[in-house]
Amino acid sequence: METTGLPGAPLIEEGLADLARGLETVPSLLASIGSPRLRLLGIEVPAPLPDAERRLYRLLERDGSGSAHGRYNALVRTLVSFERAAALRRRAASSTRHDCAPS
Repeated sequence: METTGLPGAPLIEEGLADLARGLETVPSLLASIGSPRLRLLGIEVPAPLPDAERRLYRLLERDGSGSAHGRYNALVRTLVSFERAAALRRRAASSTRHDCAPS
């Protein structure tokens, strides 16, 4: 699925690339959290990290700024926005294919 122009696409794409390299990063943990829905949308998610929600929160806590909760929620909202936009794009592409099908 083409993700260009979707909200949060650079973050999700970075996360998928990090997962492919076996890295634990904020983006890879976010992609891991979204992996079930991303896969349903036709996006390949290589080896999601287990317990990603907890691991992401802990990673955000490490900087000591006290903003882990807000940052975690903002990241999850970005993921949800990406997933919703991807679902809409997929539905639109599907309906366009059906409209063009021979009768």
